Amino acid sequence: MRGPGRLIPSAPGSGDRRRAGAAGFTFAEVLASMMFVAIVIPVCLHGIALANKVETIAARKANAVLLAERVLNESVVTGSWQTGAGQGDGGTEWPGYRWSVSPENWTKDSMRRITVTVYFWVQDQEYDVRLSTLVEEAQTS
Repeated sequence: MRGPGRLIPSAPGSGDRRRAGAAGFTFAEVLASMMFVAIVIPVCLHGIALANKVETIAARKANAVLLAERVLNESVVTGSWQTGAGQGDGGTEWPGYRWSVSPENWTKDSMRRITVTVYFWVQDQEYDVRLSTLVEEAQTS
């Protein structure tokens, strides 16, 4: 009777006996699986690194928008944009960020466009976020 764990006789006189149900991988199968792993692991690690970079950029852009909104509101309320381009940094609240304010003529009506650009670095590459609003020209006098 054959079953798992029972010895199966081989051809008479060969002296080869093996266990039924005992299986193994061939050398070619082991090499193929190692090649598959060697290809898949670097691709997965690259994907993880890319996802981490995108997450970092998104978080820093969100902070940059908050800083740009604050600087833009402050410039409009105080009228400091009228003196020309201004610049600064995020200070202790937003370290690693710098900003600039640039007023420009608006082609329609008597308006001026004020743009705040916030710059920041992620993995040796500089990114920026721009936020603009329109202000009546009458406020400049």
